[in-house]
Amino acid sequence: MSKLYIIPTPIGNLKDITIRAIEVLKEVDLILVEDTRKSIKLLNHFDITTPMSSYHQHNEHKKLDSIIEILNSGKILALVSDAGTPSISDPGFLLVRECVKNKIDFETLPGPTALIPSLINSSFSSERFIFEGFLPVKKGRSRRLNALKDETRTIILYESPHKFIKTINDLIDNMGSKRRISVSRELTKIYEETIRGDLSYILAYFKNKKLKGEFVIVIEGNK
Repeated sequence: MSKLYIIPTPIGNLKDITIRAIEVLKEVDLILVEDTRKSIKLLNHFDITTPMSSYHQHNEHKKLDSIIEILNSGKILALVSDAGTPSISDPGFLLVRECVKNKIDFETLPGPTALIPSLINSSFSSERFIFEGFLPVKKGRSRRLNALKDETRTIILYESPHKFIKTINDLIDNMGSKRRISVSRELTKIYEETIRGDLSYILAYFKNKKLKGEFVIVIEGNK
């Protein structure tokens, strides 16, 4: 009877959650969440009273064995992240891998993720693309950027507001100022925007702005 559900949650607009996701969250025994303060807003909005337990990048290794024990006892759990699909630049991979090792049934529901809308918004080729998530902060950063320089497929990166300008400057140093990119932020929210242009234009546009929200950087493949 034990089972784990991987459940995507809205990246902004709460209406983007699926009916099925709401139903499952109401029926499971426990919901594993990144941040209880953020997830409680979602649960309250949809009158979901299922108990929560924190599961995030700082405790996932510690809690892994105990979660597997709970699942092996016959409980049904759900895993959500603060926004989007768990395991995509969020905790989830380790737990899924452990479920496979322990032959525990799990199911991933379809739902919101920031990378696909941003890819489509970019107007770049979506036939072949690579998702790189967040670049390394220090170790391995230059090597990763150098590997991406000649990539012919469309490239998708995630970036936080306080590192966004540094990343744009690093991309200019690595790919040249004329490489075309598209930047989407605050997706599905009131101030959603997508800005397209070459790297020098994007740098000038954002350089003196107060940056908020997670950024999705879509880079046209090297021609």
